[in-house]
Amino acid sequence: MTAQAQNTDTAVLKALRKIREPQKQRNRELWLILFAFVVIATAIVLVQLGAIGTIQPDFLWLTVPIAVLVLGLHVLLRFVASDADPFVVPIATILTGLGLTMIYRIDLAVETSGWEATGTRQVMWTIISLVAAIAVVVFLKNYRVLFRYTYLFGLAGILLLLLPFVPFLSADGNADVWISIGGFFSFQPGEIAKICLAIFFAGYLVRTRESLVSTGHRFLGMTWPRARELGPLLVIWLVSLGTIVLQRDLGTGLLIFGMFVAMLYVATGKTSWVLIGLVLASVGAVIASQILPYVHWRFVSWLDAFNPDVMNADGGSYQLVRGLFGMAYGGLFGQGWGQGRPTETPLPQSDFILPSLAEELGLVGVFAILAMYMIFVSRGLRIGMAGQDDFGKLLATGLAFTMALQVFIMVGGVTRVIPLTGLTTPFLAAGGSSLVANWIIVALLLRISDAVRRQPRVVIG
Repeated sequence: MTAQAQNTDTAVLKALRKIREPQKQRNRELWLILFAFVVIATAIVLVQLGAIGTIQPDFLWLTVPIAVLVLGLHVLLRFVASDADPFVVPIATILTGLGLTMIYRIDLAVETSGWEATGTRQVMWTIISLVAAIAVVVFLKNYRVLFRYTYLFGLAGILLLLLPFVPFLSADGNADVWISIGGFFSFQPGEIAKICLAIFFAGYLVRTRESLVSTGHRFLGMTWPRARELGPLLVIWLVSLGTIVLQRDLGTGLLIFGMFVAMLYVATGKTSWVLIGLVLASVGAVIASQILPYVHWRFVSWLDAFNPDVMNADGGSYQLVRGLFGMAYGGLFGQGWGQGRPTETPLPQSDFILPSLAEELGLVGVFAILAMYMIFVSRGLRIGMAGQDDFGKLLATGLAFTMALQVFIMVGGVTRVIPLTGLTTPFLAAGGSSLVANWIIVALLLRISDAVRRQPRVVIG
């Protein structure tokens, strides 16, 4: 072997070794996780000082298993997914911790403790969520195996959406969005359904992309699909409308349809699909507002929120207005942890947890939280765009967009930018099903990002 060939081999090996060097990413993740722990612990202590004037270590000790599981997930990633994105877990951790702190602060205000306290139950759900995420990372060694079960995941998603219709599972005896298991706890299967449908959409679009991107009709400078290619979009539109009509769940219907339109755009690159999706969504909103009283009242409460008749009506805008006043009371820098009055807004720990945080952390605190969501979504989109296989690209992009759309719908609702829909704020709001689903999304993004980074891109020439 000549000296030049040896030098070439050495350069290639060095480049490959640099690509496979994992500890820099994991060390960065570790420092960010430790920073998140400090922020969360400080927030809990400030809540106690602000609300009750003394430090009680009981709740801090209750969160220790969460810290252990997060560190366990970090150590696990060093061995099984060493090239995974280093920002996803820390951001999810700090958002979950801030939500848990706010829920605990509301428990102190209403003087509940033990298992009756929402914060205690949220700690248990956080532990379950982290265990679920760890299980996904351990057992899903190659995310591409999900592609084999595309239609099975589609069927599972539909069945999960239909579970509340089963009489002995329905949490309140009618077709709503919750199921009761054993009469002990309730669960919202639609949260898991959105993950199953994201996998189905990704697999389906990979298989049918050629027909969807085929030449259509040129109009207004864009290529529009032919009528026969609109079938899949119309089917998902009808499924979304069915979710809104039968389950009275406006948020999930919008989320499913928006996720499919976004993934369809990524798969085809046609702006016309987005415009068609927006038109169908607008038509669906008009139809629902005319034939469904509860959707009609959502629009009335949005457009005429400060009307006393609307505020005092059953299902009116009282909750929305109280949340707006709470955010206004918080001002720029907030009243401080434990110093606000979030309990004056109905459901301050779940649907209106963002106004609760805004009252005590102010506009600056809310912007910091939204910035963390933005970084989380951008990392998910970056993972998708860096992928070399179409399935991983669509799945990561779809999951990231789902998170972004859910945050927009929830934040837009409580700030009166759009009508309220009833969705939960990811990671922050009280509720086990949403938290489990969001941490499963974290695990899937970790696996996809690890596979993307492991693909060597060495150019020899």
